[in-house]
Amino acid sequence: MSDIIQLLPDHVANQIAAGEVVQRPASVVKELIENSIDAGATSITLLIKDAGKTLIQVIDDGKGMSATDARLSFERHATSKIKDAQDLFNLNTKGFRGEALASIAAIAHVELKTKQDDDELGTQIKIEGSEIVSQEVVSTAKGTSIAVKNLFFNIPARRNFLKSDAIETRHIIDEFQRVALAHPNISFLLHHNNNEVYHLKKSNLRKRIVAIFGAKMNEKLVPINEHTDIITVNGFVAKPEFAKKKRGEQFFFVNNRFIKSSYLNHAVVNAFEGLLENGSHPSYFLYLEVPPNTIDINIHPTKTEIKFDNEKALYAILRATVKHSLGQYNVAPVLDFDRDATLDTPYDYSKKNSSSIPPITVDPTFNPFKTETSYNEPSSSKSTNTHSYQSNFKKDTGSWEALYTNIDTVEPIQQEQLFESHQETETGKTFQIQKKYLLSSIKSGVVLIHQSLAHQRVLYEEFLENITVKEASSQQLLFPVNISFSSSDIEMIYSIKSDLESAGFMFDEFTKESVVIAGIPTSITESQITFILEQLLDDIKLEVPDTSFSHFDIMAKSFAKSLAIKTGTSLSLKEQENLVNNLFSCKEPNISPFGKSTFKTLALNEIDAIFNK
Repeated sequence: MSDIIQLLPDHVANQIAAGEVVQRPASVVKELIENSIDAGATSITLLIKDAGKTLIQVIDDGKGMSATDARLSFERHATSKIKDAQDLFNLNTKGFRGEALASIAAIAHVELKTKQDDDELGTQIKIEGSEIVSQEVVSTAKGTSIAVKNLFFNIPARRNFLKSDAIETRHIIDEFQRVALAHPNISFLLHHNNNEVYHLKKSNLRKRIVAIFGAKMNEKLVPINEHTDIITVNGFVAKPEFAKKKRGEQFFFVNNRFIKSSYLNHAVVNAFEGLLENGSHPSYFLYLEVPPNTIDINIHPTKTEIKFDNEKALYAILRATVKHSLGQYNVAPVLDFDRDATLDTPYDYSKKNSSSIPPITVDPTFNPFKTETSYNEPSSSKSTNTHSYQSNFKKDTGSWEALYTNIDTVEPIQQEQLFESHQETETGKTFQIQKKYLLSSIKSGVVLIHQSLAHQRVLYEEFLENITVKEASSQQLLFPVNISFSSSDIEMIYSIKSDLESAGFMFDEFTKESVVIAGIPTSITESQITFILEQLLDDIKLEVPDTSFSHFDIMAKSFAKSLAIKTGTSLSLKEQENLVNNLFSCKEPNISPFGKSTFKTLALNEIDAIFNK
């Protein structure tokens, strides 16, 4: 039998390596900027066109390369960062694998210009799909400029897997932010389609965070500072009242390298114990310095995952440090045994006589046996339950007419403990259970409806129809609303501005950190604007939609999720009836916009089977 194993050609091997290193345009941005930082740059400019699909260009003022180094940098496993395997465990640089430029050149058109400070002229190299087209001497500024054009031009299948421009731009901005946050001592400039997104001047860490995430971030930050023999922790956490429903602004940096670590994240969340609402996530910007030989960053192609030698000790120190800072800055309650109790007494009361007895007022006309209720009261043997029942009966008084209707149809107390409301509909009786489900009687049995998911389906179809089929109606705001966002969020809102206008939004002005809204869809209120836009941005960032759908579908889903009835909301009899009727009028009533079941039907024979076992 003939031999069947053969060595892959270099261009094929480079394309395979590119699949690991270059997953999307943001991967190219990360690799090129990190190379600039390793070159000692003090100023880095990033130019993007069409979310990086047409152009990604990084210009720096670093030390540049010689003609030989420039040519050699595009070879596989060519690097100046390591000499032998032992160097992998003592790394202080970003790029060390020597795969980035070779992988990028394999799947794009690359143009490199570079010059060292001592040289009069620099070098220009042009490469297309790993093939060097030209190399010549040129006049250029000190440092390096590398332009990557037509990414994945020779792998159309990979190009088709890219998401929409808005999503790919979001990933690029994420990578840009991570590098910029790790290096506040370097100035950064980001242009997308000739629009300036960020102009970050050299500054300290706090100013860099505020420059990226907006001026309002400054008031949210609590400083973190701790030094031990095995780790130094610096940075900031956000105050608990500014916690978010999504895990957005959470950054760990180890030796100035962004990492992801669910283990360390758990330590920070644990430090916020008792301070966060259920489902909220704290924001943090934490910088860890550890000896390079105690970590292994060579376990993932993107270098965002790290192994620590002493994870448990780091966990304990990080948790204690965050908890201490929250207490030190009066964000969290602390035990203070040296507290002077007299400080708690208002000055006006410090000299008052505490022995005086407060007056007691009595209503002599009060008769505890007299009642004005006209409904049938439960027996006196269950007085404690009677009080609960009466308070529940009077709780829903949103409309005064409701106090004078159906007062003779109250069910016994045993049923009230199970169901919070009761009505007769065309299909039968409907009850709200635990402020979460609706139980409705039908001819064949019962149907159990999840009120929040059902309302999402109803709103989703309404929004989608209003946006795509009907002409969306807007309501003009008497006073335009000015809402602050980060520069990247403003860029994203602007990129979907036409879609938002089709949905009923009207915009007056865009600035780098705010947007002025003059009109909103008639289906929402002014107080909901910020929440709805933040939810929409989060959904786009987390790639909730499929690439085949337009932003209309994203918005309809996001609006529905934001405005739907939440679990824990008590519904009136009429509201229950409307929700059930509207749900079964939908085109697809059985699933929510996000693919979850909205209701479950139990046939009578299924119910019988439960009790006949």
